[in-house]
Amino acid sequence: MRRPLAIPVLLALALLAAAGCGGRLGGEVQLTIYGAASLSGALMEAANAYETEVTVSLAVAFDSSSALRTQIEQGAPADIFASADMTNPQALVDGGLAVGPVTPFARNRLTIVVPRDNPAGIGDPRDLARPGVRIVGAGAAVPISLYVDACLEKLAALPGFPAGYAAAVAANVVSREDNVRAALTKVELGEADAAFVYATDAAGSDAVGEVPIPAAANVEAIYGAVAIGASTHLKEAEAFVDWLAGPRGAAVLARFGFLGPAGG
Repeated sequence: MRRPLAIPVLLALALLAAAGCGGRLGGEVQLTIYGAASLSGALMEAANAYETEVTVSLAVAFDSSSALRTQIEQGAPADIFASADMTNPQALVDGGLAVGPVTPFARNRLTIVVPRDNPAGIGDPRDLARPGVRIVGAGAAVPISLYVDACLEKLAALPGFPAGYAAAVAANVVSREDNVRAALTKVELGEADAAFVYATDAAGSDAVGEVPIPAAANVEAIYGAVAIGASTHLKEAEAFVDWLAGPRGAAVLARFGFLGPAGG
């Protein structure tokens, strides 16, 4: 059963190279996947499922999509990039570092999470604008932050939302974390009153409650994957991307609450 890389990605890969793996493990092709933090459980399960079908060994590392893109741009030897958006992988394609087009493989939605006991009494998105509410977010370049900005604009346009709503919510952000999972953890620990996360993140946590976002204001996150051009096993990397976006990959992702890549 494949486990995620538990030490910094570049160091982990350096150790693999020093050990003489040379891209193979036990005679198998070894591929390294850089995956968005919100994919943690789902992509691990997908990797395990794929290994039962194909003679390929998969190592998986997780962080924000923007951070992983930067690592690839700086020369980190990834084979596959599975991002929480289409923008970051497209930037790698545009820069000649990945093979296009970007393949959409899943969709997600936003939700608001609060600690299980909800000490701030947040019952509606409008409550996020109250003075003193502690909201935790992700860094400005992290995909969920861009989705949240779009969602706040939509919420602000709904009847019943106060003037200056988006600015008031932004003023209540007390910290910005490296990725969406780190933001979720802050809420789980009671160190924040609320956070916007992906619906799949909320579904996987027993320590938080949800405050639904009106359908008219919610935002769809489209996840995209690419094979990295410098991969020494490009054909195998492209094959995994195709599998992830196909029915077998979609079936694994659906068990974690992800929607299919298009429609429905």
